Amino acid sequence: MSINLNAHAFAGNPIRSKTPKAQDPLSPSSAFQSLKTHLLQNPETTSLPPPPESPLFKVLPFRKGRPLASSSITGNNDDDVPSWHLGWISLPDCKYFLGKCGVDLTEASLVYLGSKVEDDVVYWAVDVSGESRLVPESGDKQFCFVELRTLMVATDWSDSIAMGELAIAGHARALLEWHNLSRFCGHCGEKTIPKEAGRRKQCSNESCKKRIYPRVDPVVIMLVIDRENDRALLGRQSRFVPRMWSCLAGFIEPGESLEEAVRRETYEEAGIEVGEVVYHSSQPWPVGPSSIPCQLMVGFFAYAKSLEINVDKEELEDAQWHSREVVRKALAVAEYKKAQKTTAAKVDQMCKGVEKGRSLSADFNVESGELTPMFFPGPFAIAHHLISTWANQDVPTDGVEAGSKQPSSSISNL
Repeated sequence: MSINLNAHAFAGNPIRSKTPKAQDPLSPSSAFQSLKTHLLQNPETTSLPPPPESPLFKVLPFRKGRPLASSSITGNNDDDVPSWHLGWISLPDCKYFLGKCGVDLTEASLVYLGSKVEDDVVYWAVDVSGESRLVPESGDKQFCFVELRTLMVATDWSDSIAMGELAIAGHARALLEWHNLSRFCGHCGEKTIPKEAGRRKQCSNESCKKRIYPRVDPVVIMLVIDRENDRALLGRQSRFVPRMWSCLAGFIEPGESLEEAVRRETYEEAGIEVGEVVYHSSQPWPVGPSSIPCQLMVGFFAYAKSLEINVDKEELEDAQWHSREVVRKALAVAEYKKAQKTTAAKVDQMCKGVEKGRSLSADFNVESGELTPMFFPGPFAIAHHLISTWANQDVPTDGVEAGSKQPSSSISNL
């Protein structure tokens, strides 16, 4: 199975590749000053034009971690698959819609996401979780707040624009969740206030003024390999859907290197001792619980020194060795593309007001014909690429530590 990606899902954000200098009109500080000017205007209509010297502002509302989205079908054929889009609205429209709910939009509510110099546009996010009545309308376009994980599965990974929108949504969710978690100073307990257009916060206590920056939660994820018997160790958690297996993973502890974390987690979860650890790639992962705003998955190949499995039942439901042949067969028959199209169609139904509230999690992997004994997370997950790289081609066996040698297959040709 060959899947071409320019970057992992949630990586490759097209509006934050470079931060403009402070004096640039699209920089966080300049855009924030212009934002305050916009908000001071008294909009009696929904479409007041911005001042000529100001960039265009677009806002992405979120409700309880779900970005606003719409869906459309570009073709006229019955078998055309819908595609989702982020529900950007103009700043005047955002102020108008919130005003209808009795809420004044302030500069402290908006978080700077990035900009596009070529379009003279600055992008912002706003959390409207407290306004259950707010569902913007725009002509014939219908909007809906959709779980980020659902959008992840529904994204066509061959579409670079769609992948870029997914990365923007992931970045925005991580920032907004962090803002919700950091409302009070951890040092003195006073309220915090946004600074640098929401890119950091600061304690409001004049005697404290502690600076608080967005958190990143690093996680090691590893495919443990038995070189001698040409097989890999895969685990199952109790929350997994039936027949799904994946790589082992765990959070890095303070004072621990990446390599040490790989070895410790593997031994704790499966009782396997690991020697060599070789870096593969990393992936932002903003679809976890709101208490962990943004995980960074750091992927490795880990080579086993022992082979007897001793599963920690509090961590895993099961762990087993699987041959390369069995893994390759499972990859070949799993219809990941069909699952993506199915979920995209469900997002379209949700935006039209159909099947709201229905869980989509059980649909993300669909096999044709007879059910295979196992399958793996889809191409949106780094686990998939660790597994498929090992199954379909040789990986380095002479790396000494993480970062010393990267697999010959970059993510662009997995």
